[in-house]
Amino acid sequence: MPEAPGPGSGPAPGPLLVACALGIERLALSGTAAPADAVTVLRTGMGPGNARRAVTRALRPDGPLCGASVVASGFCAGLAPGMHPGDLVVADETRGPHGGTACTATAHLAAALARAVPGRTVHTGPLLGSDHVVRGQERADLRATGALAVDMESAATLHAALATGPRPVAAVRVVVDAPEHELVRIGTVRGGISAFRVLRAVIPAFLEWHRSLLLPRR
Repeated sequence: MPEAPGPGSGPAPGPLLVACALGIERLALSGTAAPADAVTVLRTGMGPGNARRAVTRALRPDGPLCGASVVASGFCAGLAPGMHPGDLVVADETRGPHGGTACTATAHLAAALARAVPGRTVHTGPLLGSDHVVRGQERADLRATGALAVDMESAATLHAALATGPRPVAAVRVVVDAPEHELVRIGTVRGGISAFRVLRAVIPAFLEWHRSLLLPRR
């Protein structure tokens, strides 16, 4: 699937909204030194339904974020063999019950993340939406679809964002478990702590991506 419209010249894009599901993800994403008015971090709650409702409310036409670019972020389960906790996944598209959603300026965002978190592997490819935590054989079955990783909110977040109007959208997830590194609870083992530290470092890359964008004309 081709990328959505990418960097261009013209007026600066609107606000930047970063949506995540969990309190620990919001803690990591809010721990950056970025100016408070540069980005809004929205905790949606777990699952596609919560993500859809929270993003739709945040982007209401009469609200301050109505023209925002949207990044879905947080943790994910890696599907590809050889992935490790702390790897980054930049979606070129998200896949959910409503079909695929193309992401904006994927290559630019992946390069910005590689600079922001040197030494970490950045994977680019499809990100799959699920309504439950994926374990064991199901992970291998989902990998057979061509997806690199799976989470519960990104596909719903981006679909809801575009349903409110055209805008740049992206999804960036940090692998917290992988086929050879399955975890039970985030933050209680080394892999979870590693993923948390990586997530703390991504906001500057999001801002670099955001500054490069021109919102589609309405």
